[in-house]
Amino acid sequence: MASDILAAIIRANLVGALAILVVLALRLPMRRRFGPELAYGLWAIPPIAFVATLMPPPVLLDDPAADPFALAQDHSALAMALWVSGLALAVALFARAQMKFMAAARMGCAGPSVVGVVNPRIIMPRDEGAYSAEERELIRAHERQHIARADPRAGALATAFQAICWFNPLVHVAAHLMRLDQELACDAGVLRARPHDRALYARTLLKTQLATQALPFGCHWPAAAPHPLEVRVVTLARPVSHDGITGPVLLGVAIVTAALMAWNAQPPGEKHPPPVIVFLEQQAKRPVSVMLVDAPRRPTAQP
Repeated sequence: MASDILAAIIRANLVGALAILVVLALRLPMRRRFGPELAYGLWAIPPIAFVATLMPPPVLLDDPAADPFALAQDHSALAMALWVSGLALAVALFARAQMKFMAAARMGCAGPSVVGVVNPRIIMPRDEGAYSAEERELIRAHERQHIARADPRAGALATAFQAICWFNPLVHVAAHLMRLDQELACDAGVLRARPHDRALYARTLLKTQLATQALPFGCHWPAAAPHPLEVRVVTLARPVSHDGITGPVLLGVAIVTAALMAWNAQPPGEKHPPPVIVFLEQQAKRPVSVMLVDAPRRPTAQP
């Protein structure tokens, strides 16, 4: 059982890593041609490909071939213990980072950001006169856009994959870049509704203090990125125009293709008859004892 779980994890990580490499190659051309929102949609490919490898295999054989990703039985218990230990450590580190951020938020030293997954809420930094009323409204519009797009749930899903795939460096790179693309997509969504506030929005970004602490369950702009404000301001200054159909169609085709390829990449599985057939076959093989009982005779009529 442990070896089967580890084989599935290794196989899903290899397929997910290939999907991440595809997204890394496509995200910048997609952003330039179709805008940040569709480029952000590319990040749906790795988790879908990951999950597709865990689905029942498309090919079923009576005598299945050995899974090339299966670990040796002698080391499966040790490998399973190592993976569970890494998972527990990753969860502890993410929980510690979340509590540290929330402690700073309670003191008014964190934000602007959105925290929470089930009931996300907006956190604003302490008002010290740094922003005008119009600038604070733009900041709130940005954070409300995060909530409307369900970005906190997407961030939580990325954090969960980081914990599960803690040994895969590409997963951590992907989670970081996904959050950056998430912010760019959110900027584009705000300016689509407020096209005349582009200059004010850029000035507000330049005044915003970047977060220096990690926020696993929420949305914020991390300062660890190289020149993040420069990326955002340059993206704002380069509006993208397209027909509105080609980009979504290409994105949908890419997601469906990745899911089908990941599903078909599984090794053949063992063909098992349905449980009802197995039960009927077992019943048919059981010895049947027959007991003959004399039927009662009907009384004959007397002449």
